[in-house]
Amino acid sequence: MSDSRFYDTVAFDVRDNATMLFFARTSEEGDIDDYLLLMRTIEDDFDSSMYIEINEKQFGGHDLVKEAVLIGTTLTLRLHEPAAELGGISEIVLSFADTTENGASIEAGAFRVLGDTLSGGNA
Repeated sequence: MSDSRFYDTVAFDVRDNATMLFFARTSEEGDIDDYLLLMRTIEDDFDSSMYIEINEKQFGGHDLVKEAVLIGTTLTLRLHEPAAELGGISEIVLSFADTTENGASIEAGAFRVLGDTLSGGNA
């Protein structure tokens, strides 16, 4: 089962021990109506974990994302196991607005956040 989501804003950020891609759908007033946060952390033992948070529901682990494919303005995340936190979905399809800012965030962050799970596609 898959879940498809559209976002108008994409942002990339680096913190002390984490890299993040943030996808948001905003209202005309600028409020966030829906969001998805992809975060890769590096722990003290140099082991990395991937976390996904969707509207305050978070799940993650070392083997969370099996494969990620970026084609144009669509990023598909295939999970190793269905996410019980999201009703048992095994694939998340993210599409985002084709803007210069979003393209720069994806270009800067896709490989850094998704790492070796990014297996195909083009940007």
